Amino acid sequence: MAENRDDKDFITLEFDDGENIECEILGVFDVEDKEYIALVPDDGSDDVYIYGYKEVGDDEFELVEIEDDAEFDTAVESFESIMG
Repeated sequence: MAENRDDKDFITLEFDDGENIECEILGVFDVEDKEYIALVPDDGSDDVYIYGYKEVGDDEFELVEIEDDAEFDTAVESFESIMG
């Protein structure tokens, strides 16, 4: 779950290979009636991770892998236009 540090929200991503990466939550955004979340790894890189976002209760959410390439491209384009 998300953790708040210095007025920024962070989440730890756990990958299948056992690697854990702390990420800052940039924000949640809508595209075509779906919600997505943008995460920036706290590793000094310029990477941004985009996942589907699903609320599952009070102050709880799930990250959803975006498996469709067209959907992923649309989410990335929308994120880039928001940040533009």
